[in-house]
Amino acid sequence: MFTRISVLTAVALAALLFAVAACSSADDGPPPTPTPISAAMIQGLIQQQMAPAPTVPPPAQDMQQAPAMPAPAAAPAAPAAPAMDAPQPPAAAAPTVPPPAVAAPQPGATTFQDTRRTPSVSTAVDRVSTFSLDTDRTSYRLALTWAREGYQVEPDSVRAEEWINSFHYGYPQPTTSDSFSISTDVFTHPLDSRLHLARVGFQAPQFEDYRPVNVTLVLDASGSMANGNRLEVAREAAYAILNSLGRRDRIAVVHFTTEVIGEHTVSHEPPDRGNASRSISQLRPRASTNVQAGLDLGVQLADEARRANPDAYNYVILMSDGVANVDATHPFAILESAYDADAGNPLRIITIGVGIENYNDQLLEQLAQYGNGWYRYLDTVDQARTVFSRANWLALSIPFADQTRAQVTWDPNQVASWRLIGYENRVTSEESFTEARKEFAEIPAGAATTVYYELELTDSVLRSGAWPAQLGNVELRWVTPVSNDSNRQHAGVVAGSEADIRYPADPLAHFGAIVALTADIYSSVPHPGDAAYGREYRELYDLQHQLDSLSSPLGHLQSYQDFSFLLSHIMRDAPAGSTTRPATGYSP
Repeated sequence: MFTRISVLTAVALAALLFAVAACSSADDGPPPTPTPISAAMIQGLIQQQMAPAPTVPPPAQDMQQAPAMPAPAAAPAAPAAPAMDAPQPPAAAAPTVPPPAVAAPQPGATTFQDTRRTPSVSTAVDRVSTFSLDTDRTSYRLALTWAREGYQVEPDSVRAEEWINSFHYGYPQPTTSDSFSISTDVFTHPLDSRLHLARVGFQAPQFEDYRPVNVTLVLDASGSMANGNRLEVAREAAYAILNSLGRRDRIAVVHFTTEVIGEHTVSHEPPDRGNASRSISQLRPRASTNVQAGLDLGVQLADEARRANPDAYNYVILMSDGVANVDATHPFAILESAYDADAGNPLRIITIGVGIENYNDQLLEQLAQYGNGWYRYLDTVDQARTVFSRANWLALSIPFADQTRAQVTWDPNQVASWRLIGYENRVTSEESFTEARKEFAEIPAGAATTVYYELELTDSVLRSGAWPAQLGNVELRWVTPVSNDSNRQHAGVVAGSEADIRYPADPLAHFGAIVALTADIYSSVPHPGDAAYGREYRELYDLQHQLDSLSSPLGHLQSYQDFSFLLSHIMRDAPAGSTTRPATGYSP
């Protein structure tokens, strides 16, 4: 189980553990210019972003010599993982694979940030909701991987927005290539008929951009990369990216362990020259993990390539398990060391996580969020090939919008209170909406972001029955990459016909609501199976039944089958009595 302690204690203990670990020979583990991350900001961000404390690793040991955890009971194979960044193709219908009967503990030495769910807000107090968009989906991929391996899913690992955005909802394409399409719908809350859910979907346009890319691979060669298949996955992903590049693109490679491994460093060159391929083939596990040293050199090389090829997009891709234990180990300290001052054509830090045990999700997630990039998790060699196939890489490497954020303003005559589901570490102040900040999301071409709100409608709008009704307005702001032009777009949040209000016409909207509420509720449970949270498990049980009701329209989708498996796996830890309905007096 994961111990929750104060931030300062967690940081001090982590520093002590990492210091001990480092002694081992093996690894233990014109918009405004964005404001530089200073030492003072680091302290403030630590207090704001790290509270409450992250999961603390177990007592320090030499990870290479520590006794291995008992292997969990093998879970029946779930359906194969689909491509993460493309719509799911139809697949043959298949019944849900039942989870194993006995839960295994979570993997050891994993670090997640425990975020508190956002509260419901009265529109009489504040009617404005401001947040950064997000296209990451690592939290869901991690949970699915843990379930497939037979582990309990750690509630602290759940970021509801990343579960929601893992799925394709079929939003219409924008009518122009320089704007988003914004889709909204409102329907009765699946768990509480007194409430409603509003869904807002943002769809970026799909287009081709023949601008070259400069890629800098920063590869973790520390000892912990020997665990499981993480080295093979990282190597295969690196090869897939290399093979996806064209003749005008450039690639560099950096290996790091306790320090940068100089003989394997390759400065930017055409992808067919051969040095990058040879360097990737030399990726081997060695000693400790100095993420700061690797990113410092990676950013330096990327900046040199940017100056030599100013028309290119620039990506610094870190592949690691995130277990930094030498020099700076906090994400903001690492980013301050590798600071990029060019807001017009930024270096975009992409983090690729590999591994299960001895894994630091928090470091990788925040490096990407505050490094103007995105975060992905890979658990198999096949998935590495798929995610970074040429077609997927071409889509991922074309940024449509930078510093993308949204602001929803609710009409207090229509909405009494509202609550944003997920996005806890993406929520920002109303005042910051007009500012261009690195932590606001990059949105690749063709990507979509979905947001769900819980709403309490006013008595007047419910009594009037005057549908359709506009409940609020949404404003979207972003910066166009390279040109640095500011953009804004508006749309209404509209509740449609009375029939649509009662039940979502689109089964994918209902499916997304089940995903959102499952993640939101499960993230509030301190520990899997906590008997004090029987009500939450009863709600999950109700959602599981609603998911089953969607098997006819959606059961042929691989994504539906995977989520059904994951929810069944979570429910095996339900406390006694939480999965039975109370007696009603009626016959079945």
